[in-house]
Amino acid sequence: MMFIHNFKYSFKTLFRNKMLIFWTFAFPIILGTFFNMAFSNIENSEKLEVFDIAIVDNEQFQTNKYYNEAFKILSDDKNENKLFNINYVIEDEAKKLLNDDEIIGYMILEEDSPKVVVKKSGINETVLKHVTEEITQTSKIVDNISKEKIQDEILKGNYNINFEKIYEEVAKLASNNSANIEDISSKNLSYTMIEFYTLIAMTCLYGGMLGMVAINQNLPNMSNIGKRVAISPTPKLKIVFSTLFAGYITQLMGITLLFLYTIFVLKVDYGSNILLVILLAIIGSFAGLAMGLAIGTVLKANEGIKTGIMITITMFGCFLSGMMGITMKYIVDKNIPILNKINPASMITDGLYSLYYYDTLDRFYFNIISLIIFSAIMIIISYTCLRRQKYDSI
Repeated sequence: MMFIHNFKYSFKTLFRNKMLIFWTFAFPIILGTFFNMAFSNIENSEKLEVFDIAIVDNEQFQTNKYYNEAFKILSDDKNENKLFNINYVIEDEAKKLLNDDEIIGYMILEEDSPKVVVKKSGINETVLKHVTEEITQTSKIVDNISKEKIQDEILKGNYNINFEKIYEEVAKLASNNSANIEDISSKNLSYTMIEFYTLIAMTCLYGGMLGMVAINQNLPNMSNIGKRVAISPTPKLKIVFSTLFAGYITQLMGITLLFLYTIFVLKVDYGSNILLVILLAIIGSFAGLAMGLAIGTVLKANEGIKTGIMITITMFGCFLSGMMGITMKYIVDKNIPILNKINPASMITDGLYSLYYYDTLDRFYFNIISLIIFSAIMIIISYTCLRRQKYDSI
């Protein structure tokens, strides 16, 4: 009963906080409206078209049948989903073409490890990078399946194995996926959608303010309520948990309102994986709440300073994930990849990208697990700090 009573009290208290209500409910909707007004026609002016690239035609590429076949399909004039015009050249010629701006980039295969070289960052450059990653991932799957088939034949006692035939059969099945790469990318590569992905990430992380305010209510040095909690006979964890649960429910209401507004008013199409998008938002909201909890317990400052730090961290994380420029995420991935590995905003946006750029859910679940690990670390930090806090008098 005490849990329910404290939950109701905390829930009402949070809704009386006008600043929290603004950042949780109003600000994401206002920003989403501005995004829709600013970028509604941008897709027509930046429509993805066939563009020129180069492939370094070295021995590694010539002997790798899968890469050969995949890029052949993606540059076939008969393919309605054609993506590239390809120049097969030596490396020096590829560098010259790039320097003369005749191609947007080139790919060189070095010991089955592809390297994409571009002159600048942009949509086409990002597409080339993602397509190459997809081909590499599928190529590894082909190798693994081929090895399994060969092992099965050996276990059956068949030692007269046509290795080349097995590999070609598996590669032929996998190449059908490559034929759909352009189609998947072109239908879902949307400047506006990328901005809405970062908006979802920002809304999830703004739940950190709810977590921060919730924990401040239970700290003796932050509020009179916290002083009463400290001397109360009620178990402290029960009170803290009920308060945080009220904050989490409030945050989920905010993210739900954002989804309803963007889907039914702004007509944003989140695709066929809407349930996975919602799942990611739910876990992302928990990560935001956990981050706010950590900031609230670690920092020895008043609530205003903590709120400013929380907003700054959230907006900087969203900036790195592409909110202020879609190429920023690619720049960070290329130059400081560890930064996006520990950035919860990038985990959320990357998880959303993966639902549209990849046929498998491996990368999506990788980001889900990363968010859970991030949340666990934040909670452990918070718990450790709370245990160490002692007061001479309250």
